[in-house]
Amino acid sequence: MAKTAVPVLMTGVGYTLLFAVSSMVLGLALGFAVALVRIAKVPLLSQLAALYVSMMRGTPLLVQIFVIYYGLPSVGIEFEPVTAGILALTLNVAAYLSESLRGAMAGVERGQWDAALSLGLGWWQAVRFVIAPQAVRLAVPSLANSLISLIKDTSLVSVITVSELMMATKDVIAQTFQPLPLYLMAAAIYWVLSAAFEQVQKRVERKLHRAYQR
Repeated sequence: MAKTAVPVLMTGVGYTLLFAVSSMVLGLALGFAVALVRIAKVPLLSQLAALYVSMMRGTPLLVQIFVIYYGLPSVGIEFEPVTAGILALTLNVAAYLSESLRGAMAGVERGQWDAALSLGLGWWQAVRFVIAPQAVRLAVPSLANSLISLIKDTSLVSVITVSELMMATKDVIAQTFQPLPLYLMAAAIYWVLSAAFEQVQKRVERKLHRAYQR
């Protein structure tokens, strides 16, 4: 069984990491933009951003995947399974990340904003050089938790026939008829991936904490 399972599962792990890392990077960029729009209270855009966050957080990720992959083709928009999976995960995680970043920026003392603006910095410059670096330090635990959750959420893209870890596990089970050890193996791999990212989180937190104390 091991000879059959390991290569297939490792391929699945590769896809799982592809989905998780790609969606996290894109989600951070989109989430930061959404957080800025809401903090700046840009007319109309801030309301649309709030609606987007509410919709993404208020509906199941599985439904969002179905809408993007199975629903959009009915209106002429069609994606490959990998693209659809990354898009769904990105849109979903960006909503959560935007709230983490918005809360972190709101947690920066008001005096920091006043000091930056009094030095002649514009609003965007104040955010870029003063507020955002402090907010990132505050947001690291929440951002890391989102990444760990995202690794587990990648299992849902198996419903659109992407051979990530969960789908790979099912494929091997169909050949070996040994579901228990294979599902336990998949669970162990998810656990190892999550534990590895937890260690990365702790190292980043320590480095940011040391940099902040200087």
